[in-house]
Amino acid sequence: MKPLLRWMLDTLLPPSCLACDTPVEKEGQFCLGCFRAANFITSPFCKCCGVPLPFAEAGGAEQKCGACMASTPAFTQARAALRYDETSKRLILPLKYADHTEAVKGLAELMRRPGEVLLQAANLVVPVPLHVSRLRARKFNQAALLAIALARLTGRPLGVDALIRTRATAPLEGMGRAARHAELADAISLRPGLDVADKRVLVIDDVMTSGATANACATALLAAGARRVDVLTAARVADLQYA
Repeated sequence: MKPLLRWMLDTLLPPSCLACDTPVEKEGQFCLGCFRAANFITSPFCKCCGVPLPFAEAGGAEQKCGACMASTPAFTQARAALRYDETSKRLILPLKYADHTEAVKGLAELMRRPGEVLLQAANLVVPVPLHVSRLRARKFNQAALLAIALARLTGRPLGVDALIRTRATAPLEGMGRAARHAELADAISLRPGLDVADKRVLVIDDVMTSGATANACATALLAAGARRVDVLTAARVADLQYA
């Protein structure tokens, strides 16, 4: 019955492109124009935080960006599907601020490609948490929706409320890297009673900018005994001023 119901729904409401209103064959696809415009992250990139590098030699022998060479993040690896630009914003911002949750499945499929190795190695998939005040205002946590979709796609264990925001933090937009890390310090912790001892945990978010939020999540998980923490996001800010 499911294929029949899907066919009927697609006939009445044809699926549209992830980034625009152009009809496509299958839900979660780009139209040809948006696919050509999409900036998928490919090598070279920092092998630690995943930020795109302008050329392979920029990462040196260790293939790391300057920020990761200067200060190693708490997480081991971070990967992302897309550069955060005008095309990826058309996928992420409506989900984040306009309740367009229909993009979740398509975004999860995009994230699975660069994150397959991390997903299959994970003992637990957890989303970056929202503070309760922001969750009430937004009504849902977009990172949690992506984590749920990825767990369903891959069959990995899910801890949808594993992490909590212990205090509200100021909006990070416009802050430099150091200010972002200072603002997130001690703002995230593990939910009491949850056991992550010796587990490899994969943290899910929509966008990574400086890595401050991911680092705060990883710090909390490692302090609770996690063996390793990795990060997977839909998009990555590629401006090296944040790297």
